[in-house]
Amino acid sequence: MNLTPDSLRNYIFIALVIITIIFIARPPSSSEVVSLNGAGSSFIYPLMSTWIPNFQNVYRNISVNYQSIGSGGGIRAIIDGTVDFAASDAPLNSEEYTNARDKGTIMHLPITIGAAVIAYNIPKLDGRLILSGEVVAKIYLGEISRWNDPAIRKLNPKISLPDKEIIVVKRSDGSGTTYMFTDYLSHVSDIWAKTIGKTKIFDFPTKIGDRGIAAKGNEGVTGAILQNPYSIGYIELTYALQNNIPYASLKNKAGNVVEANSTTISAAARSAYNSLPDSTSSWENVSIVNQDDPLAYPLSSFVYILVYLNQPSVNKANALKRWLSWITTNGQLFSESLHYAPLPESIINKNLEALKRISASKSLAPMVCCSPYSENIFHSIEQGISVFFIEIGRLNYDYPI
Repeated sequence: MNLTPDSLRNYIFIALVIITIIFIARPPSSSEVVSLNGAGSSFIYPLMSTWIPNFQNVYRNISVNYQSIGSGGGIRAIIDGTVDFAASDAPLNSEEYTNARDKGTIMHLPITIGAAVIAYNIPKLDGRLILSGEVVAKIYLGEISRWNDPAIRKLNPKISLPDKEIIVVKRSDGSGTTYMFTDYLSHVSDIWAKTIGKTKIFDFPTKIGDRGIAAKGNEGVTGAILQNPYSIGYIELTYALQNNIPYASLKNKAGNVVEANSTTISAAARSAYNSLPDSTSSWENVSIVNQDDPLAYPLSSFVYILVYLNQPSVNKANALKRWLSWITTNGQLFSESLHYAPLPESIINKNLEALKRISASKSLAPMVCCSPYSENIFHSIEQGISVFFIEIGRLNYDYPI
């Protein structure tokens, strides 16, 4: 191999350029992994548990951790700045929104559409229950206390209902699922709206007495229903299906009896698609419970990701963009198998536009932290450069450089 001084300089220049590209563009080593910490909704936990490993199979240099502590806990954590993102089945109320805005500009990103169901444990029941919002409200207000109450029998004339007391189960923690449930009951019961209203946490009315059980998280309520014959409780649909707990069909606003599935959940959200607020505005009044659509399942809700526009570093900002963009797009492919409704294209596009605005509050040189490409590519390039320099070293030349 004969090299002239000019060609040798060209080879070395090209090699140096390639080395520079590798140091700038290669995925970071394990010590350079960007960690994203999230917390909140137990309602979305089954889907989040599927999203995280699938995302990390593509972006191995982003570590995502999520704690299922309830929507209320997630909201407190994002306002306190102890997490990078939160998930909530309830939008921020006016006080929470103001407190969050004191820390920076915060976004609501609807990330999936889900449903809560009215689950029950009635041994040897010969059919699926039908319930209405009015009857559920009366059960939780203590006005209906036995399973063979005339109001329940009227909805289920072909089912033999037991003469047993109803054990009533609710969430003990601040919960978006509770918010959805109480929002729904506030729409269908004037007494509920006046005495309890829509809230993330509530106390049992005195009429419930010792028939009431409070448990933490969807997991806790699921366990309490399974352990207590003749109980009733509200849980996310996937928890009922995964634990083989029967749940009621509900009468919707149009008077139709509907089950919770991707079609009826999507129908509940359909009317809201084109009237949603800007991502940085208040979403306090957004609700899709008890919709007019004849197909709509009445106990449906968006689940939101809450995240600040300004991040402490470019790496954190880029990692959040990758993660939230992925669950907005690729992540929707996992929704239906876990009994959530995937986002429509209009909301996907709305989220993607909003995510472009995330940036770093500090001016730091960006590390390309989030490349989906295999490190094998970079390893092969590095090996090629090593061979190049070995060959250069073997040359016997006297040219000055």
